[in-house]
Amino acid sequence: MTREAHSPPPPLPQTLVYGLGRSGRGVLRFLAREGVAADWFDNRPSAEDLDLAAQFGFSPADLSRPYRSVVAAPGVPIDHPDLERLRAGGAEIIGEAELAARARPNLPVVGVTGTAGKGGTTVLIASLLRACGLNAREGGNIDPPLLDIIDEAEVAVAELSSFQLERVVRFAPAVAVITNLGVDHLDRHGSVEAYHAAKRNIARAQGSGDWLVLPPEVEVPTRARVLRFDPQRIALSDGTRLLGAADLPEGIHPANAAAAVLAAEAMLRRLGRPVDPAALQSALRQARPMKGRFETVARRGELRFVNDSIATRSVAVEAALLQAAPPIAWLVGGRDKGAELGPLRRAAEGKVQVVVAFGQDGETLARALGLPTLQVPFSGQGGEATMRQAVQLAAEALGERGTVLLAPIGTSFDLYRDYAERGEAFAAAARAWTQAHVGQEVGR
Repeated sequence: MTREAHSPPPPLPQTLVYGLGRSGRGVLRFLAREGVAADWFDNRPSAEDLDLAAQFGFSPADLSRPYRSVVAAPGVPIDHPDLERLRAGGAEIIGEAELAARARPNLPVVGVTGTAGKGGTTVLIASLLRACGLNAREGGNIDPPLLDIIDEAEVAVAELSSFQLERVVRFAPAVAVITNLGVDHLDRHGSVEAYHAAKRNIARAQGSGDWLVLPPEVEVPTRARVLRFDPQRIALSDGTRLLGAADLPEGIHPANAAAAVLAAEAMLRRLGRPVDPAALQSALRQARPMKGRFETVARRGELRFVNDSIATRSVAVEAALLQAAPPIAWLVGGRDKGAELGPLRRAAEGKVQVVVAFGQDGETLARALGLPTLQVPFSGQGGEATMRQAVQLAAEALGERGTVLLAPIGTSFDLYRDYAERGEAFAAAARAWTQAHVGQEVGR
């Protein structure tokens, strides 16, 4: 009688991807390319999440067992009870930026963070580097995920949120940029101090050969070489002026441009590449704002519709109000995340004719602003219908001239998947309204 030989079961994965969505799917794709076995967990996986996990052969997690490494999506609070239990069981909690740094330690990275302007600055840095002959790719907190670009880029330019920077350990970008530090995400971090500490993590592991680009008023303990940008002076570190603020294309903020120039220069010098002022100047003149950042999506005569759906931070909303041509019908709404409203009241003075409140906390935000308000009821109707009604109220309130401005203050997650979907709904509503009123007079 012979006994059949049985192969031992395969070892259990030691890596857990906690939270899917855009970031988590990027992690799954990367681990699959690397041949790393992993489990996954998401309490509300989408059909796309499930299909991708199944395609790569990843299994749902058993959270009762230990894991060595947990790659947690930025949307998961760092103190989530599940993460605390996994950490107590011996797991190290990291995020996509830390995973990228460990997997590709020799990839030159520009990391960009800040309360406002980090997305536009990220895109601008990548375009400046491309103009100087480098294969630079942008990603991270903006599409695509950082892990999707690290094997295609000669230089990766990563936008990094405070949520992503909560979970870095050895991540040390060759060039780090902090655009500004304001008030944001108090609902998540609990205090301004904790929020700023997360932002400053971008420089924590930098060394003496790295560069840190800062605004004049921000101090960060660092071993890196510091360059400070002047929002009113778009110039190289030796003072060579490239452009004046008035020479920038519409939607490109001077502070973002000033920071981007110094960051691009620092990376070029780090790589031993020449710094070409003419190439940088030409790229600045051709720059375009990132989609959803102070983007004109429709016009009707002197009435302009501007999508700044990404403006959920006080400094970003303030910049939009200051840039928009009055009179302004200001669309405000979404989920309140504790934004500072004092500067917005001052920026709105004499410019905002009416606030159009929409979404979960629109009415609360409008009441706190103390401005004349029209209300779109939050009655369970979908995001597209809500935005159509908001645009109609705003356009009719202004009449023949002014700016219908979506700079919402609140996050998008009450009615939309993300800020981009909210912006798309606004653009579609604005185009539909203008097409329906071609050749018509619009009363106040």
